[in-house]
Amino acid sequence: MNAFEVRGGKKLQGEIIPQGAKNEALQIISAVLLTPEEVIVNNIPDILDVNLLIELLGDMNVKVTRVDRHSCIFKADDVNIDYLHSAEFKKKSGRLRGSVMLAGAMLARYKKAFIPKPGGDKIGRRRLDTHVIGFEKLDTTFEYNQDDGFFHLTADELKGAYMLLDEPSVTGTANIVMAATMAVGTTTIYNAACEPYVQQLCKMLNRMGAKISGIGSNLLTIEGVDYLSGTTHTMLPDMIEVGSFIGLAAMTQSDITIKNAGIEDLGIIPEKFKLLGIQMDFEGDDIHIPSQESYTIQRYFDGGVLSIYDHPWPGFTPDLLSIVLVTTIRAHGSLLVHQKMFESRLFFVDKLIEMGAQIILCDPHRAVVIGLEREQKLRGITMSSPDIRAGVALLIAALSAEGKSIIQNIEQIDRGYQNIDGRLRQLGADVRRINA
Repeated sequence: MNAFEVRGGKKLQGEIIPQGAKNEALQIISAVLLTPEEVIVNNIPDILDVNLLIELLGDMNVKVTRVDRHSCIFKADDVNIDYLHSAEFKKKSGRLRGSVMLAGAMLARYKKAFIPKPGGDKIGRRRLDTHVIGFEKLDTTFEYNQDDGFFHLTADELKGAYMLLDEPSVTGTANIVMAATMAVGTTTIYNAACEPYVQQLCKMLNRMGAKISGIGSNLLTIEGVDYLSGTTHTMLPDMIEVGSFIGLAAMTQSDITIKNAGIEDLGIIPEKFKLLGIQMDFEGDDIHIPSQESYTIQRYFDGGVLSIYDHPWPGFTPDLLSIVLVTTIRAHGSLLVHQKMFESRLFFVDKLIEMGAQIILCDPHRAVVIGLEREQKLRGITMSSPDIRAGVALLIAALSAEGKSIIQNIEQIDRGYQNIDGRLRQLGADVRRINA
């Protein structure tokens, strides 16, 4: 079952609950390696990337008790460090960008780590420089071994240091924070990422006995400790799913309520979708998107065409630019989408153009979308999902199009969205898995 068959043009209705945050889960589950005690993690998203990471921990001899599909008890009291240097680990972790998150915890506790070439999305170059430079500042020796294809990291003793990150990398910040929790002395990280995922990790580590201050800012201070204990942690709702469902509701003229959306931690995400003219009502921690016949993109005060671009938190997350782009197709007005971080993330627009969208791809980073105002319908086609977010953007387009669409390579979508077809069917969508 490697494709979705979608028959679009239907208005959806009902309630949907976002999964636990994927990007948070990869950090939190890696952090269980920091202690030999039990760590209980709740609201785990049941998705391919996260399940693969849990499987990797089990292969490392971490005791994993799966209470249900969304809760696990981890106990890393007998970790097989040598597994991290095996061909099997290299093969499995090469499919998962998040495997790099194991390095910080391993360095903190065992003073050694092995990082294979990262896998994940085909959306452009993914740098490890921030991670490695941060580890080196903590007095770690770094070497790339061409014979085995691993980055080797070792340290006699991690030592606290001041560092100014070259970029506010979320995974880089999280990795360095985990390593610094058990370093000797104090570590100061300036230009640190301050996304809710990093905040959640820092709060969890503090409950385990770490001493981290400055949480929520771009200046973190970590006083090293000798030991970290067990804890219980619950993931936030996935903000990317929340944004995806907002775009889906607008595109399909649907009446959808997003339950338990974690509004407090969404930052400016709702405001960016409001700029597209999408109506939203906030009811407690729920977001209700009423059915709209049309929505109009705002302009700047001087009349200029609106531009939405990605920026480190509290700016707009790059993971939602694909959703913003596809949502604009059915709007009144025009929008410039500027994807700064990844040079290949907009290349999926050729499929949207084939469906009837009016999009000008200016270069690998920028696209101008001219809204169709529903005067021209999108048509169903056969296409392939290049990455997680573009895959869901194509799924949203297919659900709003007339006729049948086939979306291939849906493993990419399954990496980030749990049971997305089943949950959409509960809203009335006509989508099913097929062999294609």
